[in-house]
Amino acid sequence: MTNAAWVVQTASPGETQRLGAALAGLLPRGALVALRGDLATGKTCLVAGMAKRLAELDYVHSPTFTLVNQYGEDPALLHVDLYRLGGPDELADLGYAELFDSDNICVVEWAERAESLLPERRLDIFLEHAGHDLRRLTLQNRALLPRGWQEQLESAVLR
Repeated sequence: MTNAAWVVQTASPGETQRLGAALAGLLPRGALVALRGDLATGKTCLVAGMAKRLAELDYVHSPTFTLVNQYGEDPALLHVDLYRLGGPDELADLGYAELFDSDNICVVEWAERAESLLPERRLDIFLEHAGHDLRRLTLQNRALLPRGWQEQLESAVLR
């Protein structure tokens, strides 16, 4: 396991989804992925790729109103959206510990709204607009992914 960053640019929603699917194949049980980025930077698109790999789903929607969507099982992909939350206190009231500390894979959109509650061992992904359909994603591994993860993801995105 390494603590390293990797920056990749995707040129389409399909590429972002392929990256998500490849990433899902590297995540261990109990992983937490913290997504950060402005509206329409590809967070839900990345999760859609993960859901395709883990739960064989072709479509996901952002759980803005329900806060949590579950896709598949063993492990389940828990898709959490904190956009409407005012801060970590509101998440504490919802029982975040069961989400963040389980054998499932938990992906949190708008993770900065719960920064103090996130586990140290996680993957942080920062998504940015890079013009037109281009998205720049910076993946910061915090002792979660195995050695060689950057090369594996790069080959998935470039194929």
